[in-house]
Amino acid sequence: MAPETDKHVPRRQARGTQRRDRIVTAAAELILRDGPGAVTHRSVAAQADVPLAATTYYFTGLDDLLGAAGEQIVRGWAERAQAIGHSVTELVAEGGVETLSTRSRALLLVDAVLPPGDHGELLGFYEHVVSAGRSPVMAAAFAQGRGELDVVIDSLLDQLGARFSAVLLIAVVDGAAVTALCEGRAVRDLAVDCVTELLGGA
Repeated sequence: MAPETDKHVPRRQARGTQRRDRIVTAAAELILRDGPGAVTHRSVAAQADVPLAATTYYFTGLDDLLGAAGEQIVRGWAERAQAIGHSVTELVAEGGVETLSTRSRALLLVDAVLPPGDHGELLGFYEHVVSAGRSPVMAAAFAQGRGELDVVIDSLLDQLGARFSAVLLIAVVDGAAVTALCEGRAVRDLAVDCVTELLGGA
């Protein structure tokens, strides 16, 4: 006779997955708020409101946790760009994309690349994303995840009739953001100006 199946196993597995996800999300929040150096087992446990032992149970070490957090951060970028892409797909289906001005297209592209938030939030975002380059694990996670983001952005560019790559768009937006942040200017305004010029030239 086969042993009785433990009906509670799936429930325990689901709770375990949820707890792991909370830990990864907490690490990602710490990275974007305070930089990769702020990620310790103790700080992540406090941020996720889980026992300290949980951070070592689900991950082999801090590098493993940092890598998972980096993947989640880049996945969030891709999901935000995908949401913009869906709205453009609807416009294309309705034949309305042709009515968009060059600046309106630029605004959509900038919104797909820049994170939401005001000047202070954008400053913190770029400070901590750049500092992630000091962590080989974070740098590798960002580099790997960028492939997914580039695919989404390339599709959006194609829908909007732009003749340049995601790599160029992201470089222009990031460059405009850093320039604006250094000079105390409005980040989105400068980024839209630059992308509008890029679209006009293309």
